[in-house]
Amino acid sequence: MKYVDEYRDGALAKRIAAAIAAEARSDRRYHFMEFCGGHTHAISRYGIEDLLPRGVRMIHGPGCPVCVLPVGRMDDAIRLAQRPGVTLCTYGDLMRVPGSDGSSLLKAKAAGADIRMVYSTLDALKIAAAEPGREVVFFAIGFETTTPPTAVAIETAARRGLKNFTIFCNHVLTPAAIRAIMESPEAKRGEVSLDGFVGPAHVSTVIGTAPYGFCAAQYGKPVVVAGFEPLDVMHAILMLVRQVNEGRTEIENQYIRAVTPEGNRTAQALVAKLFEPRESFEWRGLGEVPFGALRLREDYASFDAERRFGIVTVPARDNPACDCGAILRGVKRPADCRLFGTACTPETPMGSCMVSSEGACAAHWTYGRFRQHARAREAGVVEGASA
Repeated sequence: MKYVDEYRDGALAKRIAAAIAAEARSDRRYHFMEFCGGHTHAISRYGIEDLLPRGVRMIHGPGCPVCVLPVGRMDDAIRLAQRPGVTLCTYGDLMRVPGSDGSSLLKAKAAGADIRMVYSTLDALKIAAAEPGREVVFFAIGFETTTPPTAVAIETAARRGLKNFTIFCNHVLTPAAIRAIMESPEAKRGEVSLDGFVGPAHVSTVIGTAPYGFCAAQYGKPVVVAGFEPLDVMHAILMLVRQVNEGRTEIENQYIRAVTPEGNRTAQALVAKLFEPRESFEWRGLGEVPFGALRLREDYASFDAERRFGIVTVPARDNPACDCGAILRGVKRPADCRLFGTACTPETPMGSCMVSSEGACAAHWTYGRFRQHARAREAGVVEGASA
């Protein structure tokens, strides 16, 4: 295949769906978690769940860096932006994520804080160079995919002597989160049944497939790294069904056009040069995840906003009525949240899963998946979220 339309071929999708239906055993259920929010949106957008047999169930994971950012870190960013002389540069999808008291970066901006939406780290560098009298802080967030660009920005700032540029580092690590899911209380009690994972695509272009080996070795769960197109996802599901049927627990790569076992060694070396793992970092929904995030090394401490401004995160609770945490762990579906579609919509989001363009709630709302589940529930044919 050469062109994107070929990865959206309806006739081929039906053939893959028929293969899944033929190979999925009628005497068992299959529960697969797609870790990445990009996969969640592909599943919802292209109606992939509608093509799967009833025994094959997709469970949404925590694969959205905006969604998993804990409330306390949002509070930190808001307070940082409100400091005199500080310009906070951030991506647009963070602007409306609620803080602990209903505040947000958007509300702080409306109240006078200097918060600017940027499209890349280079935009933040340009602001720092153009306004040397202000402290420019880049709100660095994302999985392994977006960490290398942040590292490039820091090296560029060092080379140019931009002493007014720092980052508020919230880069998190995917394998640690998968381990946390497997170690969650619900998983240990059997309340969340998982037979395998659809591994993230963009993340794996950087880290490769090798870091997921523990999932098969320690937990007996296969991982198939997949691209974001609908045929990619369906092919990965078929590969997982085959592994389960054959009793195999392997790390397979469906996304061979972009992912290799070793990943991008140049990007990995750059990240390792500038960053080191934190001993622990809170993920929304998962709690404290050991070695689940990165921080700048001591050699680059002058570019660390947490050190320059003495930021100490105060843990804060999510809105108690919001089920984002349970959705991110795979315990609930978006439509199971009592706020979904009522108090919580894209126009009035109560939680990060509805704000982010990759959030599971946003996907269900945008593509109308919640209507399908509501009809099924009325007909009495929907399983529980962790069945």
